[in-house]
Amino acid sequence: MFKPHQWVEAMWWQKKRPPLWLRMLEPIYATISHSQLKRRAAAAINPPLPMISVGNITVGGSGKTPFVLWLAAELAKKGYQPVILCRGDGGKSATPSVIDTSSNPNIIGDEACMMANISNMPVIAARDRVAGCNLAGTLGNIIILDDGFQYRHLTRCCDIILIPAEGVGNGHLIPAGPLREPLSALQRADLVIRTTNRPQPTTLPLWANKEYHWLAKAGKLIDIQHTGKSKPEQMIAVTAIARPQRFFDDLASQGVTILEKKTWPDHHRFSTNDVNRLLSFNQAIAVTAKDAIKLAPLWPAERPLWVLQQQGEGPPEIVETIIQVIKSQKNKIT
Repeated sequence: MFKPHQWVEAMWWQKKRPPLWLRMLEPIYATISHSQLKRRAAAAINPPLPMISVGNITVGGSGKTPFVLWLAAELAKKGYQPVILCRGDGGKSATPSVIDTSSNPNIIGDEACMMANISNMPVIAARDRVAGCNLAGTLGNIIILDDGFQYRHLTRCCDIILIPAEGVGNGHLIPAGPLREPLSALQRADLVIRTTNRPQPTTLPLWANKEYHWLAKAGKLIDIQHTGKSKPEQMIAVTAIARPQRFFDDLASQGVTILEKKTWPDHHRFSTNDVNRLLSFNQAIAVTAKDAIKLAPLWPAERPLWVLQQQGEGPPEIVETIIQVIKSQKNKIT
């Protein structure tokens, strides 16, 4: 079935000028967005701990979640105690929550539960992240705010922008393009990180002297059901993420032949009917870690569920620069 929003989003990432009717709406979005961001910044409050914001200026996946997990692990190696604060996308809880093993991803959010499961660090899910950050005061000594570049209600010691491998698309603002803010917003960033799932040739920097490359590469395929069965060479790829092609590419890089691709919208809440449909194919199923959080409670114990892990890789200069930026600010980590 034809879906207009899919056509629009595909057009965003093409290197050609968008239609006139979308360009005519662009200034309206720009005016409203600028006014809202300016109002939020004027009323920003100081969180109880120094805060690093990880965000983007484009719509859709840019690798924020794996980067946040990688950054938290790298900071922990340096002796810091990170607390991850996220919005709880995919959930429906209005109450700020510290994630634990009993947290329901359909209520708290799939990404929040996944990050807590992988990182073994405190993760707070809160639609009101001002309220959420107040929970962090006794849980660590630094906050990493996920998807925080436009969330200007909170002051931060370090602002990081992630740019996906696809770049900034056609360079236009919503709804004519994928940009949430104009490229001039990069001036607010302390670091610009180009994220990709495969080594890329050198590209022209968007912001000279503070741009780095970071790689999220495919890790092992593991059966989270621990059935003891060998990894098959052919699988059905199943996912509900913003940019499914990255997952498909990663599977292929591991030598997996993809028999079929099954996709749902980002943060889809899998049902028993969805699971039964997948099981009826009688083929090995491969999913992302984010999807596995929601599928595992519904999956039969005797059937393998193959999860593709990810490994972050970046130059040490990224973490060193972040620490230098933080220490240069008024609120130092002592």
